[in-house]
Amino acid sequence: MNDVGDLKKEIENIKNRNKRVETDKAWEVSWVRKISVALFTYILISILLISIGNDKPFLNALIPALAYLISTASLDIVKKLWVKNRENNNNARGKG
Repeated sequence: MNDVGDLKKEIENIKNRNKRVETDKAWEVSWVRKISVALFTYILISILLISIGNDKPFLNALIPALAYLISTASLDIVKKLWVKNRENNNNARGKG
């Protein structure tokens, strides 16, 4: 294949990779994923608490599931602050 054909193929590969990365990133931050993880956590913890004879397994299983959802919500805020601080530090050093 000629150089132009190789470049076109390489560009197409990069575009396809970028689409996969964008889709993976969208999944990582989606509420569908977060709620699914919380639901599976709730189910698994409920089963564990039932198996060890906990008096209120369904109520107590809410704690880790809700803690997960709260942590994902608060991490978005922390990330934005971190990015802003990082950008400010890079600009102050003349790197931005």
